[in-house]
Amino acid sequence: MTRILVLNGPNLGRLGTREPEVYGTQTLDDLRRILSSDAGGHDIVVRQTDAEGELLGWLYEAIDTETPVVLNAGAWTHYSYALHDAVEMVTSSGVPVIEVHISNPHAREQFRHTSVLTAVATGVIAGFGFDSYRLAVTQLVR
Repeated sequence: MTRILVLNGPNLGRLGTREPEVYGTQTLDDLRRILSSDAGGHDIVVRQTDAEGELLGWLYEAIDTETPVVLNAGAWTHYSYALHDAVEMVTSSGVPVIEVHISNPHAREQFRHTSVLTAVATGVIAGFGFDSYRLAVTQLVR
């Protein structure tokens, strides 16, 4: 494995300024640096979008290139059946997708307790800040 896609959904481009008491003060650029330093020669590609169709396209890319995915789908986690179906296509093709959350959704508002992705993801890591991503990458490179 030489490449891992780290895909982020809506509002995650505002990390560092969005609810720092929940999401911390680090940015996606900080995440990119952290994961790259942990990657041990693997190519970490960090992307963020507020457009659901773009995220779907990246998941199709993961299938076509057999590239493992770390996915923080943001709010789409809770209701996007299009994203559910795309993640299912990825994992059904044999490519792992690890769902991650910076915060613990189960310790927050009720609507965040449901993930339509968990049933089709390879695994889920939540509640450890940016370490959720680091744990996911570590699992993928094992």
